[in-house]
Amino acid sequence: MPMTDRARRNYEQLLPGRNSTLTVTDPEFFEVFHNFAFDEVLDHVGLDIRTRLMVQLASLVACQSLSQYRLFLGAAFQIGVTPVEVKEIVYQAVPYVGMAKAFDFIHATNETLTERGIQLPLAGQATTSREDREAKGRAVREVIAGADATGQAYAAAPADEIHFQHFLSANCFGDYVARSGISLGVRELLTFSMLVSLGGCEPQVRSHVAANVRVGNDRATLLSVVTALVPYIGYPRSLNALRAIDEGAPGGA
Repeated sequence: MPMTDRARRNYEQLLPGRNSTLTVTDPEFFEVFHNFAFDEVLDHVGLDIRTRLMVQLASLVACQSLSQYRLFLGAAFQIGVTPVEVKEIVYQAVPYVGMAKAFDFIHATNETLTERGIQLPLAGQATTSREDREAKGRAVREVIAGADATGQAYAAAPADEIHFQHFLSANCFGDYVARSGISLGVRELLTFSMLVSLGGCEPQVRSHVAANVRVGNDRATLLSVVTALVPYIGYPRSLNALRAIDEGAPGGA
């Protein structure tokens, strides 16, 4: 089953001149996978190519696929994703997948940027300070999760757990989500992509389906994200994501 013309064009657009060793060791598998990922899947992905690469990069961090991340990072630069956007993707991963998973990806990103002659550090994108990070973070949280839900989370927290609500507002939302460099709508797609790819986060996936809808990402957009991720995260996690979308953003025929 040779690669289709479309699969070959899309592969070469993102990875020009790349000669994978799999074409020698596993040619049949290489053709099957790439015909699916670079042709068939794209019939059902309504995202622009930049957004598609960004959510795939976020997914690869959550999946801990460092080699694929490096490959897709080059592809992302190839089609115009900026250094600031790439750094914001890996920073955004920290509150959702944890520093233990994000650490190597931050360093891999820095190595790639340095190899490309980009001077580090990049311009800062923080929009909060130590003094106002919780207040501003809570405001962003209320946009994403809703003011009522945010207030209820504080009110319902036991005394020995209330610090987690302060952490969420100040650290997750104030230190990370409130940053500039990527729009809030795209940040929510990145978060959704990471949670879907982690697996075992179904309650959070459902809440971020609702959050995406709240910030303007509709059912079709969320379905496009999951479709773009299928080749890399597999069917069980993809089907779990579809269930969350059907519950939180119903539609279709």
